[in-house]
Amino acid sequence: MDFGIFTFGELSRNLSTGTALSPQRRLKEIIELAKLADQAGLGFLGLGEHHRRDFALSAPEIVLAAIARETTTLRLSTAVTVLSTQDPVRLFEQFATLDLISDGRAEIIAGRGAFLESYPLFGHELEDYDALFEEKLQLLLKLRNNAAVTWQGTLTQNIPGMDIAPRPVQARLPVWAGVGGTPASFARAGRLGLPLFVALLSGPARFRRLVELYHQSAADAGHDPASLQVGAGGHFYAAPTSQRARDTFYPYYRAYFEQNMPRPVDHFPRSTFDDWTEPGGGLLVGSPQQVIEKLLEIQATLGNSRYMAQIGLGGLPFAETARSIELLATEIMPAVNREIGTAPPVPGGSSAGRERDRQEPAGGVPAARGPKVPA
Repeated sequence: MDFGIFTFGELSRNLSTGTALSPQRRLKEIIELAKLADQAGLGFLGLGEHHRRDFALSAPEIVLAAIARETTTLRLSTAVTVLSTQDPVRLFEQFATLDLISDGRAEIIAGRGAFLESYPLFGHELEDYDALFEEKLQLLLKLRNNAAVTWQGTLTQNIPGMDIAPRPVQARLPVWAGVGGTPASFARAGRLGLPLFVALLSGPARFRRLVELYHQSAADAGHDPASLQVGAGGHFYAAPTSQRARDTFYPYYRAYFEQNMPRPVDHFPRSTFDDWTEPGGGLLVGSPQQVIEKLLEIQATLGNSRYMAQIGLGGLPFAETARSIELLATEIMPAVNREIGTAPPVPGGSSAGRERDRQEPAGGVPAARGPKVPA
């Protein structure tokens, strides 16, 4: 299994002092965490996209370009690009450029977004939420697959047979579909033959049938389901003991839920937090052994070949986040891969993995066990 990290770069206020990191400090810390992940042998880094004052990452492509010059093997992606409110041409140009700078390490995870502020900000209507994504995803894939494009848009521009440049190092830039819990999103990803990233904010059992729908939709469209990658990811914090992990992380996780969710809650109780960390819950917080057991449960349920840990939530201090990443890389990743019978991947992907990328086919408090999140 390939392991990586991602962050939204939230600027949560400390519940005791009422202060938060500045965007400048947060971005510098994200670059340092990326360097640590690269040195530790993790394979992937993803950065979210939000357009609110409580997040530092509104232009993740620029931060990824900075990280590209500080790392050697990490694959670099958004997690996710809110494609519905992006210009697909500009997005492809940015990631083709990132791919050139990083020697072929760029990826895109495209989604519709659970946060909605980008729709009015960029002049789009919420009633077009799904139609925008459908049309822009089709355009992005056409740009990815062709050096010159003719396109007649309904909600997008018309392109009269124009060059799409520069072209990336990878012959076919990897584009993943980022999904939450909407069946139509899983079916669309399968129909298009795209690799799937599941935002796993509740236990994996909830997503088993949705991943089966993804595979069935792929087969119905003529794609080989066995050739398609499934990734899963969610909130993560590891410490040497379970009690230390819970006691350390809870205040920051509470701050995240009370300040930074699409619909913040008034109070996030410790009892709910503890319940979500139990077996079957979607929150990976605990000792390395507890996290290993949950990751094996996720893999057995969903058959995922990638896991992406969302790190540093709620203003968790840099040192704590760094120690958690080290445990992921040195204890958790090797143990999971020994258990499922695969060698830990070469960071950034082996030459065979890179070649596979080149040939990729086109195409209140929430209820216990985790929040429901839109696709």
